[in-house]
Amino acid sequence: MAERPVHEHIRELSDSLTALSEIVLRNFLLAIDVLQSLDKGKARQVKNADREIDEAEIQLESQCLSFLALQQPVAKDFRTIVAIMKINDNLERIGDLSVHIVERLPEIGSGLQRTYDFDSMGVKVGEMVRKAVDAFACKDEALARQINELEEEIDLMHRLIFKKAMASMKEPSADIDQLIAVLSISRYLERIADHATKIANEVVYLVTGVKSREKDSAYDKLLSSLVN
Repeated sequence: MAERPVHEHIRELSDSLTALSEIVLRNFLLAIDVLQSLDKGKARQVKNADREIDEAEIQLESQCLSFLALQQPVAKDFRTIVAIMKINDNLERIGDLSVHIVERLPEIGSGLQRTYDFDSMGVKVGEMVRKAVDAFACKDEALARQINELEEEIDLMHRLIFKKAMASMKEPSADIDQLIAVLSISRYLERIADHATKIANEVVYLVTGVKSREKDSAYDKLLSSLVN
């Protein structure tokens, strides 16, 4: 590895990260489609793709560690490798959460999934992931900072779903198991948005050298509002 220029290694690692992000985003959007179609075949595709994501994440992390062990990168190159490793980890977690979404499939009925607008929420979360990855590829600080605005929209959708589901639980005919699944799916989507924001924050740090302060999650805020 030491015989090749450092910038070639970094470009190769960045390209691997971009390829992984495409798989993760495609699998997430398929999981959102499953929520609408309740297609068990597509649900299996999501689970199968997650194994590929896990393997790619492990391989990329290993390559990054090898680079750090065999090279002596300057500060900017070191920041780039660390950012790649952190983004890699966030992408793997998005992959896991996509699987968690489809695992709730048996608990969601066709009537209930139409009541909660997971499709719109999923599209916006997918947009966040796409923009975060594009921001890394282009080293675009301005694009990365746009993610925070989208996160606020997801926070609002999450709060509305949470409150609507909680209100429905009070009805005598409520199917509590299905409503718990609704809360879980909303929470998974909100967490994916959180990971997209973390990716964007890594981009800001990579470009500026300044760490962004991460906000409390919408879930924590919502629980706090219910208690206080």
